Parts: sequence; C-alpha cells; structure tokens
Amino acid sequence: MNAAPPVKIATTNSAVLSFVEDCRKLFAPGAVHWCSGSQAEYQHLLHRMVQMGTALWLDPDKRPNSVIVRSDPADVARVEDQTFICSVSESDAGPTNNWANPGKMKVTLERLFDGAMMGRTMYVIPYSMGPIGSPIARIGIMVTDSAYAAANMHIMTRVGDEVLKALGDNTDFVRGHHTVGVPLKRQTWADEPWPCNTTKYICHFPETREIWSFGSGYGGNALLGKKCHALRIASVQARDEGWLAEHMLILKLTNPEGQSKFIAAAFPSACGKTNLAMVIPTIPGWKAETIGDDICWMKFGADGRLYAINPETGFFGVAPGTSRETNLNAMKTLDANCIFTNVGMTDDDDFYWENMGEDPPPHLTDWLRRSWSPASGRPAAHPNARFTAPAAQCPVIAKEWDDPKGVPIDAILFGGRRASVVPLVSEALSWQHGTFLGATMASEKTAAAAGKIGDVRRDPMAMLPFCGYHMGDYFQHWLDIGEKGGSAMPKIFYVNWFRKSADGKFLWPGYAENSRVLKWIFERCDGADNAVETPIGRLPADGALDLDGLDVPGEDLAELLKVDVEGWKGELPSIREHFATFGDKLPAGLREELAALEQRLG
Repeated sequence: MNAAPPVKIATTNSAVLSFVEDCRKLFAPGAVHWCSGSQAEYQHLLHRMVQMGTALWLDPDKRPNSVIVRSDPADVARVEDQTFICSVSESDAGPTNNWANPGKMKVTLERLFDGAMMGRTMYVIPYSMGPIGSPIARIGIMVTDSAYAAANMHIMTRVGDEVLKALGDNTDFVRGHHTVGVPLKRQTWADEPWPCNTTKYICHFPETREIWSFGSGYGGNALLGKKCHALRIASVQARDEGWLAEHMLILKLTNPEGQSKFIAAAFPSACGKTNLAMVIPTIPGWKAETIGDDICWMKFGADGRLYAINPETGFFGVAPGTSRETNLNAMKTLDANCIFTNVGMTDDDDFYWENMGEDPPPHLTDWLRRSWSPASGRPAAHPNARFTAPAAQCPVIAKEWDDPKGVPIDAILFGGRRASVVPLVSEALSWQHGTFLGATMASEKTAAAAGKIGDVRRDPMAMLPFCGYHMGDYFQHWLDIGEKGGSAMPKIFYVNWFRKSADGKFLWPGYAENSRVLKWIFERCDGADNAVETPIGRLPADGALDLDGLDVPGEDLAELLKVDVEGWKGELPSIREHFATFGDKLPAGLREELAALEQRLG
C-alpha cells in the first residue's frame, strides 16, 4: 500500500490553523493529513478502505472505480435520539429538537474526544457547500479519523486547496469535529473494518457554528457537510442573515418552446423526492433536468427574486427501491466512481438491493457478510442502504447546477403521502397561505414506520429533524422572507401523488406521469387562466391537466381533484393540536390562515 500523497498546508489563515492545532492536541492522532482535493488523494482513500477491510472493489469492467462498504450492524442510520441542538437558550432549540446545555455538552464531548484518534490519521477537510466563491455558498473545515467519511466528503462537497484559497483570511467558517471514537492505543492492535463506539453524540452549536460528532461513522452522523451543516447550522445562518436553507430538491423544467422554469420541492421520506428530481417527462417536447436532489439554499438576487444553489456535489441516496423503472437517471448515475454502503454484493462483484427492478441472483453476500439466496427470507440490503454518486455523472444534470449565481426559483412544492382528503395538486392563495401549507405538511405512516398504519405524522417543510432552531421562529422567518420578497416570490403548490380509491388502489400513476402536474404548475407560473378557486386553494380547472395518452378514468380524476370539505373539517383539530406544539411562538399569520380555512370550509 502506497503512502498518502504528500500535502503542503495551503493556508496561512490563523483561525484555521488554530482550529486544526486545537483538534490535534485534543484528539492526539498518529498523523495529520490536510486534504488537497486531488483525484490521487481520493484514490488513496479508497485503497486505504480496501486495505483495512472496510471496502471491497466491484468489478472494474461493470462498475469502474467503485466499492462496496459494509458498516457495523449497530451503525446504520442517523441517530436522531442522540442528535442535539446546543443553543445557549433552551427555548431557541424549540419543542422539535433535543436540547443540551452547550457548556456541559462540551465538557462531556471533550472527555470523549481526549485521545480518541490515537493511532489514526486525522484528515483535515476544507470544504465548500456550493460553488467555490458563490455568494450563496458557505465554507467549513472538518476533521475526521474516518477514511470513509473523507472519501464521501470528496464526492458530496468541493474539497481542498481551492476552498482554502477562497476562504483566505476569513474566520467565518463552520468548524466540524468528527471521530469514530475508537482509539488504537497500541499500534499492534488490530483495527476493525468499521470502527464505531456504542456511545454516540451528534451535537450542533448554532451560535458558534460548530458541529461535534462522536461515535458513528455512518451517513449524516459523519458527513458533516450534509444534514449537520447544510440544514441544522445553515438554517440558523439563514435566519440570522435573511435567506433560506431548505430540505428541497431543485429541478429545471423546459417547455417545447425552450422556456425554462426552476422548481424547488420539499417532501418527507418515502414521498418520491429523488424520483421527481430526476423525472423523465412523458409529455412530448417537455424536458426536465436536475439541479439537486436534497438540499436547496436560496438568497435574494439583485432583481429581488430568490436564487437557489444545490450546495452539494453528489447524491447520497437510499438504494432499496431505486430501479430503472422508478428512477432510470439515478441508476445511470451509478455506472462508475461510486461508494455503495450496506447493499448486497453479487458473486460476480456487482451490487444488488431489494426492488431493483430485476430478479435477484440465485446467490450473493448480504450486507452483513452472510451467504444469501432468495429463499433466505431476509433482505440482502439494509433498508437504509445508500449510494454515494457524483452529481456530475447524472445524465440529466442541468448546465446551471453549479452556477455560482444560482437559479431563479419560480415555484415551491410541498407534499406528503396521503390516501385521502388532500387532492393531487393545489396552488396556495398567497405566500402566507403557502407557508401554512408547508407548516401543516403531513404523511401517513407506512408499514415500515412505528405506530399505526395510516396515522398522520406532521413534518413541516420536511424539516422536522433538520431545523436548527425553534420551529415557530422558523415559520415566522418564512413569513418575513415572503414579506421582503413581495410579488417577486415563487408561487407555492401542494401535491399528493398518493391518493387512493375506496378499495385501496392508487388513483394516480405517479413517477414520470407527475410531469403532467409540473406542466400545469409551469403554466400557472406563466399566468395561465386554468385554475378554479376553492376553500383549500386553486385547483386545475376542467381539462387543465394534460392527460393525452394517459388512461385515467374520469371518476378517478374527479376524486383526485375533489375538495373533500368534510375531510378537511376533520383535519382542523389535528392542525390545531400540531400548532399548539409551538406555543406562543406560532406566528399570528398561521393562526389567521387556520381561521380563514375554517371559515372558507363553512
């Protein structure tokens, strides 16, 4: 195994150097490596993971420069119960976050961090969330002892010397501390393929823009640029500075005349977010392209409109269920240069997961390194198995996806998984009404979730696990942004692809056919007179949805676009209960919208 490529420290920024030196003293690593962002460095990280037994190469002819990684069975997902907002005031964390006193938490973490990297390499990762130099982008410096985290950060963010150059002497950067928490106290000790600690903490200090993560090497616990920085810390920065950091996809939609609009959309999990980000329209002449599939940062441009960037450079997607039928473009993105985590590995060195759209092989090795066959009676891949893929490889990536200026947002979509009550699509009556729709966003639980199937779980703006401050203040921030932007703000829509008939069958085909709803939204943004006003918002007028070539019975379409007045009246107590969570921090504007909805329903 070759040594890591030699790296010269590419900064004289005293704040950066001081931060890294403090980390070195605290963690006591065996070596320090400053990540330059080079391809050679990335290759070294992959080789290091293979050497340690963390990763296995896939067939270079089928899947060039790609690896499969299997985690410890106790380290497979975000640990929400051990994720904390350590704001100075407990009231700033709000009722939807776990709060911890920042001083006391740092004492706890410093004790855990003391010597935690002994015998390991501490990787110093300068990273930019967003195009380097973009006025919307933000920079972080992360230290980690996980080669897996470092390799994933190479894919998911812009890493290295160019970031340090852009930072210059600026001290405004997010400070990220991460360790798997398994020191190698003697060099003769054998390491583990996936070291992790039974104790785990993922802590955010919003006032000082710090992230301290201990014990987990997986996903959003370890890739600090993802949910930790891009949402929990960035949402606080956005509040303080007057912009929006959101859990949203961004897509570009172009009509046959060549006119384009940009749409952002927030959906809870299992509601088709990645599928919509890479949708292939079924309407002749229409084209959709991807800007991002998960995170959207929006700031006002000189013209008063909201401009958005995707701050990431990769996709960290859930693998099971992704197939050529559900998301052809995602599957094409996985042809090379990817990291697959906790999926099955076939006997011919390729990947496999459930609902991949093809028959399972007669034999493979499952994510727990066990022999597996279709008769095993257990899944080959973990339900939260992931792929990490470079966004630039997506066959429908838009040319604007890394434009430093961002793209002007024309429409914002909210949505959830609802079998009844909520129609296929509606347009908000105003920005305030749209904020109300986002604040009351809900999905019904599926068989995979805890609780009774069909129970409604409120997930405001799909930000419930990710908002770094009190959600009542977050709603007010949305209203303030709308007031500032006035008539230049995007239109807001609410969609529901999951409406069912009385016998439990989906009324709408979904997937690529959702492009028909996007077309109506596009037309509404252009001022088309093709909507009717109802108590819950504006719905498509008769004949407004382009259904050419689609076999949807008239009675199904009527049900999809029905305003179920009694059903909506039945929603009101649930909304009141939800709003009560936020106490006196619930904005008056949302109380007004609830009262207005009740009045319109009669």
